[in-house]
Amino acid sequence: MALYDSQTHSKSTRNSRRFRDIDLDFGRNTTTNDVNIVEDVIAIKRAVKNLVQTNFYERPFHPEIGCGVRGLLFENFTPLTAVFMRKKIEEVLNNYEPRISLTGVNVDDDQDRNRLVVDIHFRIIGVDGPQVVSTFLQRIR
Repeated sequence: MALYDSQTHSKSTRNSRRFRDIDLDFGRNTTTNDVNIVEDVIAIKRAVKNLVQTNFYERPFHPEIGCGVRGLLFENFTPLTAVFMRKKIEEVLNNYEPRISLTGVNVDDDQDRNRLVVDIHFRIIGVDGPQVVSTFLQRIR
């Protein structure tokens, strides 16, 4: 799984608008004493991962933004649960991330470690090549 930290630089060669976001690890830029900035592909990958891991009512002033997959983690995992989870992830990304074109979502269970592995395949509008974000969903309680 790739690391999306502020030390990784984007290798994008596109001509369209650049995407920038603050580093959610709140690392300090030693030159400017400001919060580090992530750009382009890394910023969008972080936004995708944050949308999937956000639950309803977690974002102030936007209670409608959320995926709701945490509620499915406490269900017995069946193929139907995987379909529900895939549909919820597709719905939140199609509705709230206009910078990407979703190509597929894979949900696999890792029963040895009691977690789900989610691979999200998409293309960023204006950037050549497919992108993949892998994340683990696991019960905390």
